[in-house]
Amino acid sequence: MRKGIVLFFLLLAVFCWLGAAGSPQEKSNITVTSSEVNNGVVILHVSQGDKTYQLECNANMPGCTTHKNGSYQIIELPKGFGMYECRDVEIYPDANSPDKDKKIGEYCMEEK
Repeated sequence: MRKGIVLFFLLLAVFCWLGAAGSPQEKSNITVTSSEVNNGVVILHVSQGDKTYQLECNANMPGCTTHKNGSYQIIELPKGFGMYECRDVEIYPDANSPDKDKKIGEYCMEEK
């Protein structure tokens, strides 16, 4: 009986930890300044404050597309989450968009 109770609390702790790791992160604003496709890689040139980044994804992956220049939101995923082995981010429309919570892509983010 004791083993069952200990196992129950152990599983409960694991589920709580997994739930916290997968919980939504804060969105931050970025500006897409240009985008291109080069050898099957989609590259978005973006700025966030005074820093510039490149968002890259494989053109054959779902949701990997170029975007018009303008404002968007991103969420940086926790390490080990997402489809890329890098600083993985999800991109969303601008906060003023009616579809602001609809993910429109997932990219590898590299500082320039």
